[in-house]
Amino acid sequence: MRIWQNLKLASLAGGTAATVEDGAIVTADGLIVYAGPRGGIPADAGNGDVVDLGGRLVTPALIDCHTHIVHGGDRAREFEMRLAGASYEEIARSGGGIVSTVAATRVLGIDGLVASALPRLDALLAEGVGTLEIKSGYGLTVGAELDMLRAARRLEKLRPVRVATSYLAAHAVPSEYLGRDDDYIGEVVIPGMRAGHAEGLIDAVDGFCEGIAFSPAQIARVFDAAAELGLPVKLHAEQLSDLGGASLLAARKGLSADHLEFLGDKGVNDLATAGSVAVLLPGAFFVLKEERKPPVAALRAAGVPIAIATDCNPGTSPLTSLLLTMNMAATLFGLTVGECLAGTTINAARALGMQDRLGSIEAGKLADFAVWNVHRPAELVYRLGFNPLHARIFDGQRI
Repeated sequence: MRIWQNLKLASLAGGTAATVEDGAIVTADGLIVYAGPRGGIPADAGNGDVVDLGGRLVTPALIDCHTHIVHGGDRAREFEMRLAGASYEEIARSGGGIVSTVAATRVLGIDGLVASALPRLDALLAEGVGTLEIKSGYGLTVGAELDMLRAARRLEKLRPVRVATSYLAAHAVPSEYLGRDDDYIGEVVIPGMRAGHAEGLIDAVDGFCEGIAFSPAQIARVFDAAAELGLPVKLHAEQLSDLGGASLLAARKGLSADHLEFLGDKGVNDLATAGSVAVLLPGAFFVLKEERKPPVAALRAAGVPIAIATDCNPGTSPLTSLLLTMNMAATLFGLTVGECLAGTTINAARALGMQDRLGSIEAGKLADFAVWNVHRPAELVYRLGFNPLHARIFDGQRI
């Protein structure tokens, strides 16, 4: 048993960033036994090892609930094209965008994908991230999609981190299936899902519902196959237009709808009814120089849980800082400090279906937390280019 004391505790229990000024955490066997005021430490913990944290702030370990960190190549050239005035849609329709990353990803085996992803993963871990989601979606063949997921699983063995995988073969139509979207769904997406599930590679199924990607009817086919396998679903929805993807996701009681700049009132209400999480991705909003913001006020009013994530990917959000993401969510979308911290902890855990184990510092949950060289949560959100992490605790052990 170990007693962590002399700390300011932002447990995020109940989803708030309120702090206990003289707090303590008791851990044993990788689990949290107690979290609260130091005066409330259970009597039977008296003989545990004591760790003095010097009055530092302690939060749950951060969770990046939407990433594409496993991929090959980069899209720096497209960055230059956007600077010259090209839109995301124009780049995609000219053969750039997601499809351009596919070629770079397909030539890498599992070892190459792991080697490419490790620096991005290490950057996130260095900022207190303890759990992240990793999507496929840049292979677009059965074999290449599953190799991406195999690489994601290997990363979890190489670093002290928890990885949730999402199968995103319905991300784009590869060139060999151009004009045959439905054939691609039937011949690659669904068979690959079944194979990945049989191998234990898939924690959730995702898709991209957009005019440049897949229609609601096509995504419904993917979701039907996921339901047959008992897999939860997520969705890239309402990023560039409102096709009703969020409502489709909500009807399936999906984990989260992500992006949501064009989300309308019906989608907001449907997400609220379903209990699905709205994952906002300010990095992509910033890189694409978008002007339409997600409807934060409507989401708040409806009680939709809001998470935020890096959307780390080579094209539209080459971002490997969840701390900077929090600042972007506050400055660009108007989230409060408490919403930013909840959005990278308890609500991010909910977006992955892991809220019973992670996302807050409470008895019975996994002992994953971050120790910061700051005194209040606002300092994690307002700084730019400054990492105040003092230590990351994973399974009750200091990393």
